[in-house]
Amino acid sequence: MNSQTRFPDDENGQVLSQMAADGDDLSIPREIDFAVIFPTEEAALKFATHLLKNGQKVSFSEYEEHDELPWQVLAHPFMEPTHENISGYEDLLAKEALAFGGRNDGWGCEVQG
Repeated sequence: MNSQTRFPDDENGQVLSQMAADGDDLSIPREIDFAVIFPTEEAALKFATHLLKNGQKVSFSEYEEHDELPWQVLAHPFMEPTHENISGYEDLLAKEALAFGGRNDGWGCEVQG
């Protein structure tokens, strides 16, 4: 499988390709942090509660990087960092966050291997 097949030409593919090039063993599952930002504390807390009720591990904080969306919820699923898993989870979060006025703001994880 060539790198283009393994890592599609989009933002997630570019990040995963760079992680692999840096020596990360992407076959090792790990906790991945997905950020979703919100306009109000109340909206962020409601979204965090929604995720908790669905069995997700979450954290919540103020977010100083964005004036209009100053509250952040991080979802911390444990998964293998594949393009399919990451993009699928981002899509799910984006759809769920819309009802609370939120939007995705990236993801990250610890290097393995």
